[in-house]
Amino acid sequence: MTKVEGIELAKACALAADENKAEDIKIIDVRGLSTLTDFMVICSGNSMPHLKAVLRDTEGLVIERHGVKPYKTEGRAETKWVVLDYVDVMVHVMHEDMRTLYGLEELWGDGKDVQWQEEPASEE
Repeated sequence: MTKVEGIELAKACALAADENKAEDIKIIDVRGLSTLTDFMVICSGNSMPHLKAVLRDTEGLVIERHGVKPYKTEGRAETKWVVLDYVDVMVHVMHEDMRTLYGLEELWGDGKDVQWQEEPASEE
């Protein structure tokens, strides 16, 4: 088990969320734009049980695979927006309604999108 941080931790969080069927996962590099964190992972759930599962299992997989626990967790699934704060990475797990309402991607529009999925192999 290797302890990861920065961009590797952001990618590990995105991959863990993806395994838990989180929707519309994005990583935004906000280095130089935010004093709070370096990377934001934003993902959605479509129901309370889905949000709870994404939160629980994403946190669990990151601990299991990389030995990293969030420094702090803000919010509850019932509020439809929870942040797992890993200091240099903040994971926003939001109900799709809240995500539309608050528009974090637009708020951090000057940030750079980070590719976190494997590029599909090109067929030749």
